[in-house]
Amino acid sequence: MTMRSNNDDNHGKQIVGCPVREVLDRVGDKWSVLIILTLSGETKRFMKLKADIPDISQRMLTLTLRQLERDGLVKRKIYPVVPPKVEYALTALGKSFEKKTNGLVKWANENRPKIDASRSVYDREKNKIGPI
Repeated sequence: MTMRSNNDDNHGKQIVGCPVREVLDRVGDKWSVLIILTLSGETKRFMKLKADIPDISQRMLTLTLRQLERDGLVKRKIYPVVPPKVEYALTALGKSFEKKTNGLVKWANENRPKIDASRSVYDREKNKIGPI
């Protein structure tokens, strides 16, 4: 990882070529974690994944699955039948990420009421003072 400082006192450091950022870009997008969690413990066909994540478009599901496959988190198996049968499953790397993600899901579930309460307080306060 290369660090570049914008000034002499090291405020505003920028990370250039950071591998962590590249990984976070993939798993921090809107759909990757949901797909990984949906594939947790089972192999699924495309339309089953689509049904399990109803808000995702077919195009976005396809693109995200391709990226997850490229990154080695998801494997795709194509059966030579007509019509083609395609299944998706987590790889060992995907399963290891899924285990780490479970902690985040647990944290989100436990803290959702606190987050909702904070948002309500913030929104009420913002409405009192008007736009900045």
